[in-house]
Amino acid sequence: MIIFAHPQYLLLLLLIPFGFVGLALWMGARRRRLRKLGDETLVNELMPSWSRSKRWVRAVVYSLAFFFFVIGLSRPQIGAKLKEFKVKGAEIMIALDVSNSMLAQDYSPNRLERAKLAISRITDRLQGDRVGLIIFAGSSFVQLPITTDYVSAKMFLGNISTESIPIQGTAIGDAINTAVKSFSAQSENSRAIIVITDGENHEDDAVAAAAQAAESGVKVYTIGVGSADGQPIPMEGGLLRDKEGNIVVTKLDEETLKEIAQAGGGAYVHAGNDEFGLGPIISEIKKMQEEEYNSVVFEEYDEQFMYFLGIALALFTIEILIGERRSRRRLFDKR
Repeated sequence: MIIFAHPQYLLLLLLIPFGFVGLALWMGARRRRLRKLGDETLVNELMPSWSRSKRWVRAVVYSLAFFFFVIGLSRPQIGAKLKEFKVKGAEIMIALDVSNSMLAQDYSPNRLERAKLAISRITDRLQGDRVGLIIFAGSSFVQLPITTDYVSAKMFLGNISTESIPIQGTAIGDAINTAVKSFSAQSENSRAIIVITDGENHEDDAVAAAAQAAESGVKVYTIGVGSADGQPIPMEGGLLRDKEGNIVVTKLDEETLKEIAQAGGGAYVHAGNDEFGLGPIISEIKKMQEEEYNSVVFEEYDEQFMYFLGIALALFTIEILIGERRSRRRLFDKR
């Protein structure tokens, strides 16, 4: 497999066809100027050393040289190798609520997008820690298995929406149970779950799930998203209404989230607009006993750019040596 370290330079290849178009226009303008001087055949005989074909040959060679130069500039790499190395850190499973109530706009632009932004920013602070992502509504599933690949974490995060789980509801307990099962076998003492939700749990006993997680050595932290006053839920150009036609208002249930955090041996934080709450929790998690993990990544690509630049240099040299004059020697001279 070939990859390019700087693929943006490949856009320079689009200049090649414009070069041929420009040369064709220049050659056409030259012919028109020669016709003004007199008969075109006669004028060409007066310039026996000038070669039209060499002009095109030089253009082709120059374009090939430019092609290989751009490829070399983009740094092609092949032959990725698997390398195993050891890292130290904690394992963190983030459980993100994607129910419709997370569309409420008491945060900008809404609760869900603000939470996603906070998670994306916090991954930039992680060093050696392994992170996983679980999304939940009426049910839960693992969106991203536990990993140190923070780039992939951000990619998976970008695809999350309230449509990611078709079953509506807020099953916090199910999300905690799913997270507990998702930790690696290497982890024993430094495992934590961060639940990001508005706390309106309607499906199960989340407090019991958090207590069970704590018994297995997993700390459960909660981040409350929303306001106690409540906000309507935007839906399909209007506001979400119940069966009686009343506007549904979603309120933050802080008491439930505090009970979950207390049962899970963690802490509760109310998400603010400036500090969402992930920062203090991550700082607290980093105080836990770090564990050593084996991590396997693709790296040590073999660089190939020097070969392409070498070909480009050779072709540029040939283009210069070709010149524009017609060769006076012929292969079969008759004497």
